[in-house]
Amino acid sequence: MRILMLGNSFTTANDLPAQLAALTGAEVVCHTRGGARLSEHLNPGTRLGARTQAALAGEHWDYVVLQEMSHDPITSPKSFCSSVEQLCRQNGAVSILFATWAYQRGGAKLVAKGWAYDEMARKLSQGGGGK
Repeated sequence: MRILMLGNSFTTANDLPAQLAALTGAEVVCHTRGGARLSEHLNPGTRLGARTQAALAGEHWDYVVLQEMSHDPITSPKSFCSSVEQLCRQNGAVSILFATWAYQRGGAKLVAKGWAYDEMARKLSQGGGGK
């Protein structure tokens, strides 16, 4: 089994790819860059995008795990949905969304966005867009 993980530092935090490989026996390959958005994986003009596009076009994957930049599903829902849709169609693999969690309750990132913890958690669980 082969798994391609596309995302950012959340994708590789806590050695997640190695843990996934150990649990499943799969070959796990990561294409990540800290702060990367899924749209970057679609852009062959970037180093990350060129690498991802080549892997999706030229290699077999059983699963492709998609991790968006932390708040993009809420702040840029159209871009997020478009990127997910395009990436899901590219390889024929089963696509899995690895969802972001809400920022730390009372933390500086929440304050900077003007959100409460429960609000961010609710928006993420509803698929973003502030619905």
